[in-house]
Amino acid sequence: HDPYAYLKDVLTRLPTQPASRIGELLPHGWGAPTKG
Repeated sequence: HDPYAYLKDVLTRLPTQPASRIGELLPHGWGAPTKG
């Protein structure tokens, strides 16, 4: 994965991410955002 893309995506999503779904933002659970 691209570290820059990961950090940009995580920092964008973090304020609205529910605590119960925080695992989706961890590196092993993160998937690159799909375009569309």
